[in-house]
Amino acid sequence: MHATPLLERLIQAFRCLPGVGPKTAQRMAFFLLQREREKGKHLAEILNHAMVNIRHCLQCRTFSETELCKLCASPNRDPSLLCIIENPTDLIAVEQMGTYRGRYFVLLGHLSPLDGIGPEDIGIKELNILINANPIKEIILATNPTVEGEATAHYLSEFIKPYNIKVTRIAHGVPLGGELEYIDSGTIARSFAGRETVD
Repeated sequence: MHATPLLERLIQAFRCLPGVGPKTAQRMAFFLLQREREKGKHLAEILNHAMVNIRHCLQCRTFSETELCKLCASPNRDPSLLCIIENPTDLIAVEQMGTYRGRYFVLLGHLSPLDGIGPEDIGIKELNILINANPIKEIILATNPTVEGEATAHYLSEFIKPYNIKVTRIAHGVPLGGELEYIDSGTIARSFAGRETVD
């Protein structure tokens, strides 16, 4: 079947989503057109509304519909504790833990010279302003345990050194419930390097 120009544009529009190839995009477009036109209209309405009204928090840079997100505006968060993460999805993961009560700074990515992503692209200027404007005692580097995440954490630790602020890195290792025979050697090595004394 030859797609009409508008149908082809719809299929191509779905391809902007991560992991959506030509066949999946075609299946999505056909599904909405054949069976769920009302839901398709609702999706388009919500998508348009979200693209216009969701922006970045002026302080932590996560997604927000207001100038400051709920976490940054909350008087119950500890302003002396700052957790630096790569993406808003990481913020959600840390919040689901339910024990962290500090503030956040979202890099919106990680350093990747091969992709042309340098310090200015991950908000170093904004981080500098945030550090200077708040009484921060500890910064937790919670970037992902990837090559880029580790390079970003190293860069940030060097950047923060002149401020004389305690810098910590989240631990990486064997997950709770994991079995050693199924864990890769790099993760096991990191677990051994970060081992703790048993009381």
